[in-house]
Amino acid sequence: MEFDRELDVKNLACPLPILRTKKLLAEMESGQVLRIQVTDAGSLKDFPVFAKQSGNELVGQREENRVFEYFIKRK
Repeated sequence: MEFDRELDVKNLACPLPILRTKKLLAEMESGQVLRIQVTDAGSLKDFPVFAKQSGNELVGQREENRVFEYFIKRK
């Protein structure tokens, strides 16, 4: 999946991945996609809820070798 910006928050526990994602999304333009890499398993619930509540769109997610990747499109 194509993306415009990338955020590596591996080895950080909740709520830091969400907080850093929120900060970076605020700097992006509407329609841009952010790729986030996370190792916290709690992110499986957190990121879909965050995207919905913030009005952004979770356009993709996957897991590989215990690293969760999320693709969020800026509203």
